[in-house]
Formats: sequence, structure tokens, C-alpha cells
Amino acid sequence: MTPRPLTITGGRLVLPEGEPVAGALRCENGRIVAIGNVSPAEGDDVIDARGALIAPGLVDLGVFAIDKPAFHFGGITRAALMPDQGPPLDHPARVRFAAQSGKPDFWVHPLAAATRGLEGSELAELALMREAGARAVATGRNWIADSGVMLRLLRYCAMLGLVVITHAEDAGVTGAAVATAGEMATRLGLPSAPAEAEALAVARDITLAELSGCHVHFRQVTTARALDLVRKAKARGVPVSAGVTPAHFMLSDLELADFRTFCRLSPPLRSDADRKAVIAAIADGTIDVIASGHDPRGPEDKRLPFADAEPGMAGAETLLPLTLTLVRDGHIDLARAFDLLAGAPARLLGVDAGRLEAGWEADIALVDPVRPWIVDSDKMAASAGNTPFDRRPVEGRVNALFKGGKLIA
Repeated sequence: MTPRPLTITGGRLVLPEGEPVAGALRCENGRIVAIGNVSPAEGDDVIDARGALIAPGLVDLGVFAIDKPAFHFGGITRAALMPDQGPPLDHPARVRFAAQSGKPDFWVHPLAAATRGLEGSELAELALMREAGARAVATGRNWIADSGVMLRLLRYCAMLGLVVITHAEDAGVTGAAVATAGEMATRLGLPSAPAEAEALAVARDITLAELSGCHVHFRQVTTARALDLVRKAKARGVPVSAGVTPAHFMLSDLELADFRTFCRLSPPLRSDADRKAVIAAIADGTIDVIASGHDPRGPEDKRLPFADAEPGMAGAETLLPLTLTLVRDGHIDLARAFDLLAGAPARLLGVDAGRLEAGWEADIALVDPVRPWIVDSDKMAASAGNTPFDRRPVEGRVNALFKGGKLIA
């Protein structure tokens, strides 16, 4: 059923550029029809934002599970689902099912598995999966080690007009490592790999992106060296982009001190110098996307010796407040924050969402950017509360969330 026309008044509009401006927004038939100096029409539902930010719903690029209560809490209205499912999203029927799975109050954009079974050897049925609703192609949790396979993949995806989302760690170097080589890994006796494993993977895939003309998106770039490669590739006009999760600009490998398995991530936490390099790369535009990496893991995966625990964190609920710390610290402004969280991921997926624009989907969040709360792993809406930010005070909460102009949270 089509929702009644909606007008949101008394808020501050988060636009693609500049500071938020006082104004209103009107939606009809699930789409934004007017922004700015807008008055409600007769018969509209009217909501007073009471000074809150009127912002686009977040678009989370690369989640491992669809956890609607957690996404709605975090202001996320769409998520790109990684192909690492059981079974993998390497078949059109699975992609079609995933694309329908969240509607009507949440949209899932499946990422097609690059190779059959995500094994890195034989290309999957990419064209058929695109027809079934895949919005991009992903290598999953792993890097494709065979450069010939990767080049074929990129050439085919360039022809299909699909972005390839890749994991950036050379598995031949990382092996069974669970930490970044350095003083902390040595002190704790953890299997570790040099941070350069990331730069090696990024360097190769930049070269292949340049050769094929295919847009490559590095889902997480977490080291100064690899970020510098991306920065220089962009300057040359190579079609590459980069993402990161809040863990890698908020935390360093010092967090591993007590063998905290909630800090067992992939890629692993880096040195503090790399953490600062990530912040600089967000500030200068080298990093395009901040995503949650949402990967809820229960006690059976996390209450193990550090080297045996599964990597991942439940990130959907903390994505917005942790990104807003970059605004409060003066690294970026609010317009840039919401481009990192919504605009840029929507562009990579090719969907009309992620910013407030007439004619686009009315996916809207009303956000109080200074509302304080404390992250509590025991009370999270996610199916598991494995967060490295447990007990951390944060600011920024979603007061209301609309999908296609309809109130959902």
C-alpha cells in the first residue's frame, strides 16, 4: 500500500555540500518531491523534526548478515549483502531471493560472488546474477590470488558495467595470521603478518583495474602504504575507490592487550600510525566509503583463544555515532560524513538513494547528532553483540527512520 504524502518540517537538511540548512521535505508515492522552503499540502502526514538533522538513510556497503532491528537502530535503510552466505551468492536464484528478502521496510542489494563457491578459480554466472538483482560483484572475505582469474573477472565486469568489490590482503603473505606484525603481536605471541600484505594486494589490483578499465572498490584499506597507492592511482585517473570501517580509524592494535576477541577483525587492527593515516585519507578524499562491516558473531565464535576466534564485529548500530566523531574532531563536515555513509555507497551500487534529491527514494533519517548514549554489547539489537566498542560513550542517535516515505523506526 502506498503511504500517504508526508511532509517533515522544522529540521536541518543535510545536503550534498555545505552546512545543514533549516528547511522541510515533502514525499509522495515513496519518493522525495520537494526540498527546502516547503509547506505541507492538505491531507499530508506532517512530522515536526524538532531541530533534528533531516538526512538520507544510510547505505551500508558490505554486510555479512541482514539484521533489520540493528540496521533500523543505526539509521540504515539499505545494505549491500556480501556473497559469503551459506550457500554463497554465486547463483541467480540465490541472488534473487536475497534481493527480495528485506522488503518492504529494508532493501537488500546482493553482491554477486565473483567466483563459484568463492573459491577464486572459476568465474560465476555474473550476467545472470546481474539480471537477478546483483548490484555489484565481490570477492568475499578473500582476495583472488590468481591474477589471470582476476583480470578476466575485471574485463567481464567492465563489459557488464559492474563494480568489483575486493578484499585487499595477499593471502600468500597473511597465511593464518590473526594480527599485524609488530610489538603487540610479538608480545602476545600471536600469529602475525606484515601490514605490507595489504599494499601488495592493492598494488596488483590497481594495475589490473588500469589494464581492464573496470572500477575496483577496495572494501577496506587500513594501512598508510596501501592508502598512498590508492591516492596516487586516483590522481592518475584509475577507476578505484576505497572503504573502511570505524574500527580502523578508532582503534589500533594496542586494543589486543587482553586478548580481546571482540577486537579480532579482518583485516586485523593496525599500528597507531596506520590508524592516523586512515583518518587523513578520509579527510583528503582518498577513502570514499565508511561501512559497518556488520558481522554478528555469537559466543561459540568469539569465546575462544584469540587465534581461534572468528573475525568480525556487529557494526550497524555504532556506524553513525562513530563516524560523527570525525565531524566533532574537525576532520570532515556533516555533508561529507553522509556522503561517506550514504551517497558514495549508493553511487557504487547504482541506486537512486543516499542523498536528499527530488525524484529519489524517500529513505530518510531524522538524526540528533549530539544525543549521548553508551554502547552496551548486552543490549544491542543485533543478533549478537560482538563489538569492540562495548561501554564506550558515543553521541548521535536516529530519532525516526523512513523507508520510501513510510515510518519504520
